[in-house]
Amino acid sequence: MAPTDRFVAETTFYVRYAETDAMGIVHHASYVVYFEEGRSHYARVRGADYALFESTGHYLAVSEVHARYRQPARYGQRLTVRCWIEELRSRSITFAYEIVDADTKVVYVTGHSKHICINDAGQVTAIPVDWRTRLEG
Repeated sequence: MAPTDRFVAETTFYVRYAETDAMGIVHHASYVVYFEEGRSHYARVRGADYALFESTGHYLAVSEVHARYRQPARYGQRLTVRCWIEELRSRSITFAYEIVDADTKVVYVTGHSKHICINDAGQVTAIPVDWRTRLEG
């Protein structure tokens, strides 16, 4: 369940046909894309657009993704991705997610992704303080 003690960004969309299998059920890999949309939306809302972050020579490389599938979503369904920061450290960040039916609020998938900050040379580096401040709010 999304926390109530921190900022949670929400974005809603319809499941597209290309994201489903032959039975019209959302393919499991599509949820990783939904996670990405959730964290991109989170960053934009917090004034930390990821494209701007990359323009500073920093990147958030995915080091871990976890998804727990509770029930299948289907083509044409409206889903809401809820995203929040679970943990923010000097060189890493963990985002958590909850994907729910936009109308009934039934939970379909929960998960998290861990990211490590790297520079243009691929070396692990600290997340710039101004960006950490923007993400935390």
